[in-house]
Amino acid sequence: MQIPMFPLGAVLLPGEPLSLQIFEPRYVALVEDCLDGSREPEFGVVLIERGHEVGGGEVRTDIGVVARIIDVVELSGSRFRLRCVGTDRIRVDEWLPDAPYPRADTRIWPDEIGADDADLVDDLRKRADRLHTLTAQLARRSGIHRPPPSASLENLADDPTVRSYELAARLPIGPTDRQAALAAPDPRARLASLVTAVDDAIAMMEFRLQ
Repeated sequence: MQIPMFPLGAVLLPGEPLSLQIFEPRYVALVEDCLDGSREPEFGVVLIERGHEVGGGEVRTDIGVVARIIDVVELSGSRFRLRCVGTDRIRVDEWLPDAPYPRADTRIWPDEIGADDADLVDDLRKRADRLHTLTAQLARRSGIHRPPPSASLENLADDPTVRSYELAARLPIGPTDRQAALAAPDPRARLASLVTAVDDAIAMMEFRLQ
């Protein structure tokens, strides 16, 4: 399917909310086309690997997520404020000319069936607790007496794919690790990538606390 595309400096995950302020002319045109009633009010979101969101010329990943517009506020000066939610994961087959905005031929990319992941969910909870303890120690050392609370890893969905994305959204990891999780072929592989990401964060915190 050919859809409008919005490269961002952040990774959107399926099921995750996304708020955007739209002001650049090419993305104003994208929003206007999404809302003209001739198509579904949605566009693809991919991570910018190199470059910037404004001005064009960025290098983009080929794996992203469809963002569905659920609320729009039109502002003065040809600007919009959007509330969206991530839906399906997509793979870009071909980037099309950016005229008048980025577009691509894409296909929905569902998860493969993976092995049972209950053990990795438990591992992630233990590692996340360890990371939060280290983060709190580092914050106190820096004079911050009330570090921000960690997101709860309880009350997760029963569906393995949904659960794996919920964990990726709640863990304190950066865009590169989030992109690796998004690109994993199945839920167990996604959780394995999250375990690696949290282990790396734990190692960094332990080094800083030495």
